[in-house]
Amino acid sequence: MSNSESLALKRTSDAFIWTRILNTPFWALFGILPFIIYKDLHASAFQVTLMITLKPLVSIFSAYWGSAINKRRDRLLSNVIWANVIKHLPFLFFPFFDNAWFLIFSSGVYMMLHRGVVPAWMEILKINLPSASREKVFANGTAIGYLGDGILPFVLGFLLDGYFEAWRWIFPIAALVSFFGVYFQAQIPIALDCLQKEPEAFVLKKQLLLPWRNAWELLTTRLDFLKFQIGFMVLGGGGLMIMQPALPGFFVDTLKLSYTEMSIALTLCKGIGCAVTSSTWAKLMQKVDLYKMSSWVTALGCLFTLFLLASQFNLLWLYLAYISYGVMQAGSELSWNLSGPIFAKDEDSSIYSGVNVLMVGIRGAIVPAIGSFLCVMTSPSMIILLGSALCLLATIKLARDSKSALSVSLGKKKQDRKDQAGYAG
Repeated sequence: MSNSESLALKRTSDAFIWTRILNTPFWALFGILPFIIYKDLHASAFQVTLMITLKPLVSIFSAYWGSAINKRRDRLLSNVIWANVIKHLPFLFFPFFDNAWFLIFSSGVYMMLHRGVVPAWMEILKINLPSASREKVFANGTAIGYLGDGILPFVLGFLLDGYFEAWRWIFPIAALVSFFGVYFQAQIPIALDCLQKEPEAFVLKKQLLLPWRNAWELLTTRLDFLKFQIGFMVLGGGGLMIMQPALPGFFVDTLKLSYTEMSIALTLCKGIGCAVTSSTWAKLMQKVDLYKMSSWVTALGCLFTLFLLASQFNLLWLYLAYISYGVMQAGSELSWNLSGPIFAKDEDSSIYSGVNVLMVGIRGAIVPAIGSFLCVMTSPSMIILLGSALCLLATIKLARDSKSALSVSLGKKKQDRKDQAGYAG
């Protein structure tokens, strides 16, 4: 490895890790925003639901932020830096607003850019880091983030409970801490492609259709990537997403949980499960194909739902459920984020990652609405069972796709050996 490559590896890994570290306090706070607007700003049930629904839904708009870097290496760093600044900027004004709608707007902007920057980050990691280092760095960053998410809510909870509307000044401080990530991001070296795409004239209609056109062209030409989307994103992710509207009722009416019990499960247990196993998933990713690894992720999703149903008989199962969810989340983060560089190989990975982001938005626009409708028709337990069935279908499909991909790979190698033998003869 040359000196320039070593420098690129170090600065890129440092920037990614420090960005995660500096953003951890903010992300830990961000998760309790729905409770803040309900408790302190007296938001309506509609406003709380809207804030929760916007998290996946705004990924449709995230795709436009990500599409700006399509074959444009010169935009990678600016895409990451400006996203980091803009997504935290509204939170600096929290001390001056008593309006729940401003907090909902801030939440939507944050999630849009949080996901919108994924294609740029993944392309930077693909350019500057070899595969093994890329997976290790990403896993370490994920572990740090989730460990902080598991611990910090308890620390911040004392401040929020002990001081009246403490969130008004804690959010701006956490946002300012996140801004320091720009310093490390600006140090990342990006070698510009000699075949750099020339800037094109801005045409509104073309730009509006670009993410959708890219997704259609990619999914119709890369059937291997389409199989991944159906198995992992539609069936597996859909299984976990469809049960989200049922969980509040399940926790409150069925399990009758206190806030402390919910915090232990949703933050501490999930954070520990993710942090402890992230490096293991990264090593596993180097040994098996993406379909097989993703099938194990969705299998854990199925296990999570079964543990969740068992918690009706003993609360210990709830904590085991969210430990398994954290383990699953660690693998899911790797599969979702790094699938773009894996499928792209030598191509621009931002298009692949952009499709992942767009799929989250489409899924978020459809699946929670179906889950909400089913909540009226049946019990939370039945919806959780439906989610379990979808995760099981995803596991079976991805396992079959793995075997099919292996057969194709072995057949190709066999044909290559025959060709070489014929050439030698």
